[in-house]
This record gives sequence, C-alpha cells and structure tokens, in this order.
Amino acid sequence: MPAVDSHAHAFDLTRQGWGGDRGFDIQANELGTAPQFLHMLASHGFTHGVLINPLGGYGANNTYMLEAIAASAGRLKGVALLPDATPEAEIHRMVQGGIVGIRFNLDFPTSPPLLGPVGERALARARDVGWFAQLHYHHGDSLIAALPRLRAAKLPVIIDHCGRPELAGGLDQPGFRALLELGRSSDAVIKLSGIFRFSVTDSPYADTDPFVAALIEAFGIDRCIWGSDWPFLRARARTDFGPLLAALHRVLPDAADREKVLWTNPARLFRMSA
Repeated sequence: MPAVDSHAHAFDLTRQGWGGDRGFDIQANELGTAPQFLHMLASHGFTHGVLINPLGGYGANNTYMLEAIAASAGRLKGVALLPDATPEAEIHRMVQGGIVGIRFNLDFPTSPPLLGPVGERALARARDVGWFAQLHYHHGDSLIAALPRLRAAKLPVIIDHCGRPELAGGLDQPGFRALLELGRSSDAVIKLSGIFRFSVTDSPYADTDPFVAALIEAFGIDRCIWGSDWPFLRARARTDFGPLLAALHRVLPDAADREKVLWTNPARLFRMSA
C-alpha cells in the first residue's frame, strides 16, 4: 500500500547555504538530501513524505524544500516557516509549490511567533490559503499558553512529536493533560513521531507506549499520523528508521489502523494521491 512519512527534513549544501537566522546548526552527520530521503523511504516500502522546515540550518528560508518538492513527481509535500515580511506573491508560490502548512516552534526565539499580532497575521494568512498550523514545543506549558490562540484560529492544527512529554511526569502532567483534552475537544491531529526524543530507555522505546496509547485514545485513530523525523537532528543517541517504525507496529498491531495512520489520514490532510 502507499505510505507517508509525515515528518522529515532535508538539506543540500550544494543547492542552498545555511541561513543567518537559523535556530541551530546542522552537524555533518545529520545532513541528508531529498533524493536520499526518497531512496530511504522506498527501501522501507514508503511512497510519500512530508518535508518540514525545522528552523535549524536554513532558518526561515524554504528554498531547498520547494526545489525538492518540485523534483519529487508528487511524492513530497512541505511545511514551511512564514516570516511576517513574506510577500503575498511568495505565499502564492509556496501554495503552488506544494507547501500545505506552516510551523511554529514555540520554544525557539528565532521562530516566527504564534502569539501576538505577528502570529495572528500568520494564522490569518494560513487560513486564507487553506494551510494548517503545525506546532513544535519542548515544554507542555508552551502548549497551555498557546491553546486560546489555537482554538480561536479556526484552521487545522497538527501537534508534533507526541507533545514531547516528560516521562517522569506521567500521563497526568499538566501539559500532556492539556494535549489530551485538545484531542478530545477539537479536530486537531497528533503526529506519533519523535519518541526517541522523550524516551529515557532508547530503542525499542517501550517506555513511550503508554503516552502514545493515550494520544491515540484521545485523538482517535482518524486524527493520528506518523513520522520518522529523519535524519534525526540533534538526537542524543543512535537513531534509525526501522526501530521507530517497529515501535508504531507495537502500539498499532492492527494493519487497518496502521493503514489509516500511514496513508489514509496523511493523504487526506496533505492532499496526496497514490
């Protein structure tokens, strides 16, 4: 069946140099081009992918991502950063070029902000062109502060990396509890990705299973998607695609559920076709 990796990053220094507004540096061992990503996907039986501008490396410049999407024959879509000064003509080019949403990094000061007048304008522009808002954060309190703005934005919302809970805080920690309530009371989508970022035992990441199960229950299987987070930027230990996919199979043993998470749901959300 077709399948989508809904979260990855790609860099090619022969096509685009690093941005001065980058949130963090990309190390040599973290580099991966879009063709390498597509080859890696094919070797695991995946057909499509979504490239995310992570703020690191290229900063808010989406040039290489647009180039990679254009060369992918429909296999790639993108989630961009949207600085406040972005001209309308560039937004139109991004829409035509396969960008389907914008991302906010709530805990990076160099990210385009979600809160305040700048964030309000960004959400309005996203709403006008049919984009979703994708959120990444390191601390649950950041989500709690953002919830009123998200609920008022009237556009689809995707939460990255299972909300990155602190495992020691348990399922009842305030930020994770707020995330579960968002799942129960809205149409938000949860990305079952990034478990290597909050696991404390590393592969096979079984300590994250109760959190992933709680998210699936709160959001429902029709609002769950999965991503590898390739090429695993800033990972604290060796990370590979296979064990992360195996962890998804562990929490979703039913093949029909996995088909929804890996194809039906992302194909609908990112407007992809087989």
